[in-house]
Amino acid sequence: MTGQQKIGYLGPKGTFTKMAVDALFDGGEFTSYENIPACLDAVEEGEIDIGVVPLENAIEGSVHLTIDYMIHHVNVSIVAEMSVPIKQHLLVKKDFDEKQDVIEDIYSHSHAIAQCHQYLHKHYPNAEIHYTSSTGRAAELVAGSEKSGAAVGNHLAAEEYGLKILTHDIHDYDNNHTRFAVVQKQPKTMKIREHLPEKQKTTVMVTLPKDYAGALHQVLAAFAWRKMNLSKIESRPMKTGLGNYFFLIDVDQPYDQVLFPGVEAELEALGCSLKLLGTYPSYQLSVPTPLLQKTD
Repeated sequence: MTGQQKIGYLGPKGTFTKMAVDALFDGGEFTSYENIPACLDAVEEGEIDIGVVPLENAIEGSVHLTIDYMIHHVNVSIVAEMSVPIKQHLLVKKDFDEKQDVIEDIYSHSHAIAQCHQYLHKHYPNAEIHYTSSTGRAAELVAGSEKSGAAVGNHLAAEEYGLKILTHDIHDYDNNHTRFAVVQKQPKTMKIREHLPEKQKTTVMVTLPKDYAGALHQVLAAFAWRKMNLSKIESRPMKTGLGNYFFLIDVDQPYDQVLFPGVEAELEALGCSLKLLGTYPSYQLSVPTPLLQKTD
């Protein structure tokens, strides 16, 4: 890849996706997108070289919009992933008076609201919940509103939109992480920050010819007897009729020319198909830090 790499992400600024971007990339031309499909479309159409979108949350599970859009609407490859610890805070305007002002409206992404459900139910049972395209967008709305609303988001959103953190760490579970997928139209060399811990993973899509007894067992056996560790398996609808599913499988090793072709041949003999979605390094951000240098 020559010149400055063009990187797109689920925005606006102040999202956890932007935190993943700042952790991964030391430089480039950055563009935020209002939603996940817009970011993935930009990769597909060559508007940007790299897209970064949320893939899975430890509490709420997979981001189905990302998975389904990648499978059914665009042809992109996963070339890396970044796991980011999620710290959700309650954000309000800086002139918010805790003794006088009442929070009647709370804004955030549906996953963020779900991650803080018990806290919000206990402390703000009468507040109206407004779902937004991202936590950054929620902070932006609160900052621009004349009402005394609140947003659920991270410290970057508070800094970006001039808000203050009213309450820290309002998420219901401490071990909250989100995996972000880094995708490209064609896998190319990326300029990323150095010295990040990593392991190698491969993601494949397996489609069954039909639903029959023992079908999934046979698929898993093709990996098991080769001692290939599967860290995730998930079924998603093919959107071709009730009962038609594909399986998304994460394998904890890089793609090779021995084991994976053997799996594919065995599955083809069973009438199944296997599609490689990406073989890539998996990075872990140990702590979210505001000290990461801003790149825009």
